Amino acid sequence: ANSLEEQAQGPLYAAGEMGNTPAQLLATLNGLPAYRQMFAAAFPAADKTGIRLADVYTALTAFQASLISLNSRYDRYAHGHHEALNQQEIEGLNIFRSFVARCAECHTPPLFTNQQIAVIGAPEPPGLPFDPGAQKIFNAEKLRGGFKVPTLRNIARTGPYMHSGLFDNLRDTAAFYNGGRGHAVPEGEDLHLHWHITSPDLTDYELDRLVDFLGTLTDESLAPPVPQRVPSGLMPVGPGAKSRIASNNDTPGDSS
Repeated sequence: ANSLEEQAQGPLYAAGEMGNTPAQLLATLNGLPAYRQMFAAAFPAADKTGIRLADVYTALTAFQASLISLNSRYDRYAHGHHEALNQQEIEGLNIFRSFVARCAECHTPPLFTNQQIAVIGAPEPPGLPFDPGAQKIFNAEKLRGGFKVPTLRNIARTGPYMHSGLFDNLRDTAAFYNGGRGHAVPEGEDLHLHWHITSPDLTDYELDRLVDFLGTLTDESLAPPVPQRVPSGLMPVGPGAKSRIASNNDTPGDSS
């Protein structure tokens, strides 16, 4: 995607995500008076034309751009407020940026990602086929099993972890890197593993301190409040909201 507006369309219409269509999306939003009112306030033309796809993409982009997480305890520590981290967290930071663990080589501050694609040999959950990852997108054999390096900001709030969601917690995720280069690569796969993937042989104590540090990257100071319900009447799903189990009465592709 060349822009946030373009990227926003992917999840909306992907069969494995929202599974919507442009026509269904507009029909749902224009069918709800509360959404029509809000869009008319933000996009005056929508008062006459109804909600347009361009308005939807712009609104999603505006919301995404508001999600700034640069005031974590780590950030305060980095700006000279050394009391922001305790001794165990500082030890974890030192492990994170050491030449042994080499976490910062890919998860580079301040964004804690180098925004590149890396092949690390992370496994799939039992019973699932191997995911070729970036190879499928770029038609490049060397990117087989490769995925974009994610940011670690708010990582304690964004489990499960790895591209497949295999690990439920950060401790197991960190321990994966201790297993040795290519230890989880399926038999028959010859992956071009990133050269930083080695075997750091961290102790249990060091892994625990590393996880302590990752917790300092949490910043929800600008997180918007989660409403009890959205204009469709449905209950929001996600952190800060009660999970909603889809019922047989739900409309496929509901955008609300």
